[in-house]
Amino acid sequence: MSYTHTWTVRFSDTDPFGIAHYPRMIDAIHEASDAFMEHVGYPYWELTEEHGLGLPLVSMDFDFTGQVRGGDRVEIELTPEVGDSSVRFEYVATHDGEVVFEGTEFRVCVPVDGDGGVPVPDDLRAALERTDE
Repeated sequence: MSYTHTWTVRFSDTDPFGIAHYPRMIDAIHEASDAFMEHVGYPYWELTEEHGLGLPLVSMDFDFTGQVRGGDRVEIELTPEVGDSSVRFEYVATHDGEVVFEGTEFRVCVPVDGDGGVPVPDDLRAALERTDE
């Protein structure tokens, strides 16, 4: 399954030259993963409150290859890859058909009251691996 989230670059996302700051791009990536988790039926807030689990970010790696400006609409495609106790989110962001940044986030499934990884529950795994959109 892949999921696409549209980020509209706002004036407040840009520097004095009108180009989006990279930290705002990272915020947009997190917004995309929030929307994705809600889309599959496991919003982060319910994951922690109702299932006692979290998917904290362990590492990320991104390459910024293009510039986006205020008013641009950026399509951020997220593709999950579920491991035993982890989830890798791969991102490709495009504007006007050109890749502007891409990369990965690596998240580990942990219990809210613990500090070590646990297997991704079967129901969460099934939601993340759904092939329909």
